[in-house]
Amino acid sequence: MSLPSLVLETPRLILRPPVAADLDGFAALLADPVSARFIGGVQPRSVAWRSLCVMAGSWALHGFAMFSVLEKSTGAWVGRVGPWKPDGWPGTEIGWGLLREYWGRGYATEATTATLDWAFDHLGWTDVIHCIAPENTPSQQVALRLGSRLLGPGQLPPPLDTTRVDLWGQTRNAWRTRRQ
Repeated sequence: MSLPSLVLETPRLILRPPVAADLDGFAALLADPVSARFIGGVQPRSVAWRSLCVMAGSWALHGFAMFSVLEKSTGAWVGRVGPWKPDGWPGTEIGWGLLREYWGRGYATEATTATLDWAFDHLGWTDVIHCIAPENTPSQQVALRLGSRLLGPGQLPPPLDTTRVDLWGQTRNAWRTRRQ
């Protein structure tokens, strides 16, 4: 499947690999102190551009990365959700980061559900993790709604090795059993 044709759809969302036109969304996500708090903090537009390019590059090199998430009803860029496994990462992660104005609508759970199915079915992953800061209660609640459980403290590679994260996760078998 070529990347331009790779689209996941949920009842309310469209997920696709990021494109250059998503820069404004990436920049807005990283410019908002509340939205960016647990994904590296506030960053300038130039760093948002690098983040977008990292995701696009991972798609090109590895065949996966976070998807850009669009609201079906408006076409608005909502955030980025999906598989993520940088070098030295503690496991195969499905992560999420949404613009604050879209919080509380169930979009993180809806988009992550679609990407979990995709990662298990198309990437062949046997388990997933979510790296969540211990004080990030909203993301912990998303993980719980997905059926993930707290696995314990995690260690990210440098330069993120001083960031405290807990690993949440589940196996493919547990996910499939729960989905039946």
